[in-house]
Amino acid sequence: MDSLSLQSHLSLRSSTSTYPARKPGIAVPEFVKLHKGPSKSRYLPQRYRMATSSREGLNGIEEGDGVIIVDHGSRRKESNLMLNEFVAMFRERTQYPIVEPAHMELAEPSIRDAFSLCVQQGARRVIVSPFFLSPGRHWNQDIPSLTAEAAKEHPGVSYLITAPLGLHELLVDVVNDRINHCLNHIAGKADECAVCAGTGKCQLRQ
Repeated sequence: MDSLSLQSHLSLRSSTSTYPARKPGIAVPEFVKLHKGPSKSRYLPQRYRMATSSREGLNGIEEGDGVIIVDHGSRRKESNLMLNEFVAMFRERTQYPIVEPAHMELAEPSIRDAFSLCVQQGARRVIVSPFFLSPGRHWNQDIPSLTAEAAKEHPGVSYLITAPLGLHELLVDVVNDRINHCLNHIAGKADECAVCAGTGKCQLRQ
């Protein structure tokens, strides 16, 4: 993506949802709501209970920071657009001023594109957050390599690659909400969720 394309991306990026409108009176699945508190699960080892205790005194996003949320990337357009939707949700929830999506491969914007976009918006430090569940090869090798290459084009800009989602206890709530919503859908009590909408995949089969 050249500099003109990057500028066009900044000016044309829209917050309009790509998902179909939900029918009136149909329940909104819990996993698309903004939760206000941590899970009360007591079943994970203490070392996996990340980000659920008090954050007082801990450093966070600062002025001049940019965030890149990077997924694997897909040849399926709908899957790539879903990352855009998540980034819009993340930006609205956190109010971080510089947040960009990126795909590790197969689709644009690339990590290089997103890194450049962050710098163009004033980022002096870029935080790359892998939208991956487990710390596999992509987290250990591919994302660090691609990010290092992107950073070479912007001397003086530092970067950090965070941990993937991992065994975060809030994921227990997400999985449980997915299960319950799909069960409500096949019972006729809820519309399809944004992931399944229009696919006909959320059906009870024998």
